[in-house]
Amino acid sequence: MAKSLEEVNQSVSTQNKKSVFRKILAFFGPAYLISVGYMDPGNWATDIAGGSQFGYALLWVLLMSNIMALLLQSLSARLGIVTQRDLAQASRETYSPFINYILYFLAEIAIAACDLAEVLGMAIGINLLFDIPLIEGVLITVLDTFLLLFLINKGIRKMEAFIIVLVAIIGFSFIFEMIFAQPELDKVLFGLIPSMPNEAALYIAIGIIGATVMPHNLYLHSSLVQTRKFERTTAGIKQALKYNFIDSTIALNLAFLVNAAILILAAATFYKNGMFEVAEIQDAHRFLEPLLGSKFAPILFAVALIAAGQSSTITGTLAGQIVMEGYLNLRIQPWVRRIITRLIAIVPAVIVITIYGESVTGKLLILSQVILSLQLGFAIIPLIHFVSDKSKMKGFHIGKVTQIASWIIATIIVSLNAKLVFDEITGWLETSENPLLLWLTVVPLAISFLILLLYIVFKPFIAKAKIDIQNHSPHSLKLRFSKSGSYTKKNIAVSVDFSSADEVALNNAFELGGIEAKYTLIHVVETVGAMIYGENTDDHETLIDEKLLEEYKVMLTEKGFQVATQLGFGKPNKVIPEIVNKGAFDILVMGTHGHTGFKDLVFGTTVDKLRHKISIPLLIVKN
Repeated sequence: MAKSLEEVNQSVSTQNKKSVFRKILAFFGPAYLISVGYMDPGNWATDIAGGSQFGYALLWVLLMSNIMALLLQSLSARLGIVTQRDLAQASRETYSPFINYILYFLAEIAIAACDLAEVLGMAIGINLLFDIPLIEGVLITVLDTFLLLFLINKGIRKMEAFIIVLVAIIGFSFIFEMIFAQPELDKVLFGLIPSMPNEAALYIAIGIIGATVMPHNLYLHSSLVQTRKFERTTAGIKQALKYNFIDSTIALNLAFLVNAAILILAAATFYKNGMFEVAEIQDAHRFLEPLLGSKFAPILFAVALIAAGQSSTITGTLAGQIVMEGYLNLRIQPWVRRIITRLIAIVPAVIVITIYGESVTGKLLILSQVILSLQLGFAIIPLIHFVSDKSKMKGFHIGKVTQIASWIIATIIVSLNAKLVFDEITGWLETSENPLLLWLTVVPLAISFLILLLYIVFKPFIAKAKIDIQNHSPHSLKLRFSKSGSYTKKNIAVSVDFSSADEVALNNAFELGGIEAKYTLIHVVETVGAMIYGENTDDHETLIDEKLLEEYKVMLTEKGFQVATQLGFGKPNKVIPEIVNKGAFDILVMGTHGHTGFKDLVFGTTVDKLRHKISIPLLIVKN
């Protein structure tokens, strides 16, 4: 199995640190790369729009989003620390290739939407600070590809230091902005009480959630925590989980303060002065100096904007690399990946700005955040399933209370998104000149995504129940054998699948070899993860199969048989011949379920392929 972000995987040692402080410091870093995604230019647009239109009323949405983000990011970090897989890799070994391609496509759309926000944000910052036209500013953002390449070659710690410096610039800029703005503290506190002024506020609120809880950050965090090297013991994993949670708490609370500062700044300047329609970052920058009476306010605003865009674009690229490698097992050079990602964002930005002018950038930014919010469910739900799985998490699965809280958050996000989609489609149908076209395109697409969402919600539950039902307890087998008689076979291979067919196969094997023969029980794991990762997979079904195979061995050994086991991974008609041809077996015994019709045709084809690949007799017995 390929390692996530292989070039920096386990590159930072947390061992042999002389003091506890140094040890904690060694773990700190990944969450700061995550936190920049929570204060990128997309957040600025939604925060400014929320503050100018509704004053302090939506501050509670930011607080709620931050709590959601902290829980979800801690789950993401847990997945990476315990399983040594990122979210994309875990999805790849759990779902079928078809589902994974769709999830990959959705993740790429989310990253492109996020990158669009960063491209526009940096371009606006460059435009405001140096008076460079917006289109040229957008094209300049391509150059940061080389900055990323330089930083990744210097190591993850250098990249973390660079990001922390940018975060500090953003933080200090807004400390001074708050001093200039002098917000009303009582109204700030009142804004933390949940309220929803109107329907327009809901759209902005969903945009804030989309801008705060970012799907690509879930992929990124599960990978970045793997850059730390620590003892893979129970105590070592517990310590890593604890320190990473502290790291996440500090970093995300800093991001919350920045977001809150932007919204409060908009409320204290624009809303207070009756300027309710300030949604464009350029307008916000232009109005700051006359409203606050300081020439430094707009300069600090632009500097912070560039810092936010630059830091976010680096982490967005890493997320893109993780998603592509995890879902597709496709590795390309980071700089190539960066340029592809950047072009996907630049092309629509250039087209829209060219056609509609610079005034639509704010609407583009908010739209990008709503797209992110719509994609969230497809990242959150698999994550909750993975960290709740006892076998996958090797005892470090989340508790019932955390599971309930996680599912409540997922339900809130999915419900808000469902309402948004329903309202938008209903509005389009009412105002469209050709509603039939929408009924034939948009409506089926929305229904398809709903079906996919329901599939990823319930599939793990159904698969787990199916495994538990199908797996046949070895203790219910009725075995018949005689200790007397003449036996010719001394080394017998028996294919087992933990069904009732095993009983017939084993009894026929005993008739051939008796108590003196050596028996090798062969079982092939056929999960998606097994086919991709082979013996390195450790999904739920593989762990169950290993346990049952060992139970078969113990039970038959207690009855006096000489039994060995062999676990294979992949397609049975390919794996079984490989195992059989390596061993000195006299015969292979297989049981069937008495297949008929199409199943019989498929089974017959499988057996026929297998028969031609093995060099020993094959005995097929019907149940």
